[in-house]
Order: sequence, then structure tokens, then C-alpha cells
Amino acid sequence: MSRSVNVAIIGSGVVGSAFINQLKNLKSPINFQVVYLARSSKEALFSTNYAPVDLATYKSAAAQPVLPLAELNAFLKGASRPTILIDNTSNQQIADFYTTFIQSGISIATPNKKAFSSSLSEWNDIFASSAAPGGGLVYHEATVGAGLPIIGPLRDLIATGDKIEKIEGIFSGSLSYIFNIFSTTDADSKVNFSDIVGKAKELGYTEPDPRDDLNGLDVARKVTILARIAGFDVESPTSFSVESLIPKPLESVATGEEFMAKLPEYDAEIQKLKDEAFAENKTLRFVGKVDFKANKVSVEIGKFDFDHPFSSLKGSDNVVSITSERYPNPLIIQGAGAGAEVTSHGVLADALKIAERIAN
Repeated sequence: MSRSVNVAIIGSGVVGSAFINQLKNLKSPINFQVVYLARSSKEALFSTNYAPVDLATYKSAAAQPVLPLAELNAFLKGASRPTILIDNTSNQQIADFYTTFIQSGISIATPNKKAFSSSLSEWNDIFASSAAPGGGLVYHEATVGAGLPIIGPLRDLIATGDKIEKIEGIFSGSLSYIFNIFSTTDADSKVNFSDIVGKAKELGYTEPDPRDDLNGLDVARKVTILARIAGFDVESPTSFSVESLIPKPLESVATGEEFMAKLPEYDAEIQKLKDEAFAENKTLRFVGKVDFKANKVSVEIGKFDFDHPFSSLKGSDNVVSITSERYPNPLIIQGAGAGAEVTSHGVLADALKIAERIAN
């Protein structure tokens, strides 16, 4: 007899639609029965008898108003099968409700960083609830590095008794792309920082307002998550040093368009840093770091030797270096750290891990 789980999906945007497509084509001995699908913030597909949603027609099928989170919790809790909630949003309100879902025995797989990088008390509540009898499982590999295997291996190292000494990485696809082109080992490379930011925006690598990438907060959230897993009690992403790439006078301009128009006026400042690094045979990279020996967590521009793995990074790839007692020569994990397909792959892989543990 085949094993089954119920699945509730919130979000069918860029990542959500890629996830649904991958789930639709999944070959697994476990039956994933989608009983709730919120295809927008207003519309959802579900039946009171938990009949499965047809993923082939979800975009055009007649919908109902989304259930408020408390009602969704009651609906999923009332099902006869174990349930996995897939949150493919970056919504803070949904993230804040995770503890309630978990306490109701509902498991979660998500790329949403908000719950895991907000207050330390929220982090503690989530995992204490998950560890309690009857608590749902929580997997969030895709919150750092999209589909890259970073969180799982890090947890495995710690669970088996290794001691982490340093985690350092390039965690932003947009900032990876920008610095990989801006600061190279090529003496003939003559490009302006503002031009590359513009190109990254044009390619869709940055948010519509590039300041949302350049302020470093997204990287800080990812560093917060890794630091907490490794045992560093980071209070919040704003509780440690985060270097912003936004020139001070441009922090408060009204629009992203105005910001981009004025950014060339500040090219000379970062060009000076680039030239100084090149004179030392080094590149500039925007990195997040958790350093246990120095008792420090930070996000900043760093200098790296030409032969360092960070200097040879290409495109918008992410890379993380983990140094531990077992790995004095760092464990390096590198690859695509952004994009709908790899992110949804990471979420689906987590859903599979959960299903293998809870399906009946």
C-alpha cells in the first residue's frame, strides 16, 4: 500500500509555480496530495472534504477566498493524513505563524528566510515546538543558497560532534554577479560599479530597487541563519556589523530610478577600494562571515588573493567555506545560489525528506 501525505502550498509566483511544476512531475513512491493551494494573496483552491487539487488546471480553476492563517491551521489539522505546508513566499505574517502550525503537528518546508532570521526568540520557539512531542518537522535548506546543500551538511557536522570555527561565503547572487565583473584579476578590466549594477538590474538579478540588494540585509539574514545553526546566538540581522554598498546621500532618495541616476557620482569611492585591492593582487568580494575565534559575525566587502576560491567565482554563483576541527582545509560548497528552478528544487527536496519521515 502506498504511503501518502497532504500538502498545502502558499504562493504560486516565480518560485511557487516552478515548485508546482516540479511536484507535478515528481516520481516518488510517496503520494503527495495537494489539499490547499493559495495561488495569490486572495485566491485559493481547496475542498472541505480534502479532495486533491488538480495541478494541471490550478491557474484557471474556480477559486475561493484564501483561508485566514488560523482557519488554515484548523483545516490542515483536521485532515486524516500528516500534512506538509510549503510556504513559497517571503511573507512575514506567514512566517510569524510557523510556531502555531508546528504545534498543530503540521510540518514546514520553505525558502522564506523571515522566520529563521528574525528575533532569536522566534527561532528558539520554532525549533522547541518542532522538538516537542507531536510537533511538525521544519526544513529550510532553501533559505540560504537556494538549492545548494549548505544547511543540511552544516547541521550534520554539528550533530556528529564537529566544532565549527569559521563560516565565510558569498550569499547573494546579485552581489556575486556585480563583484565578479567589477573586481577581477584582469588589469585591463575597466568597468564602472554603477554600470554593472544597472546591468544586473536589467538582467533581473537585483530587486526592482537595487538598494534592497546593496544594503546587505539579505546577506545578513542568511548569515544570521547559519550562525544560529552553528551555535552563535545572533539576536537579529541588525545586531551585528553590516556594510552597506549604498552611498549615504542616496539612502533616502525617493525611488530606485533616482538612485540609479545618481549612483555614477559615487563610482570613484568604490573604484579606489578596487584599485587598492588589485595592487595587493587581491579582488573585492561582498561576504558574510561567522568567526568563532574572533567572536564576530559580519557582512562586508572583503579582499581575497587572486588564487582564492572566492576570486574565481563566476556569474551569479554562491559559495560558502566552512572551517572546522575536522575540516582545517575548508569545506567549499559552490554553485547557483539563486533562481526559481534551483530554489524550488531545494524546497521540494526538503518536502521529500519530511514525507519520508511522516507519511502513512
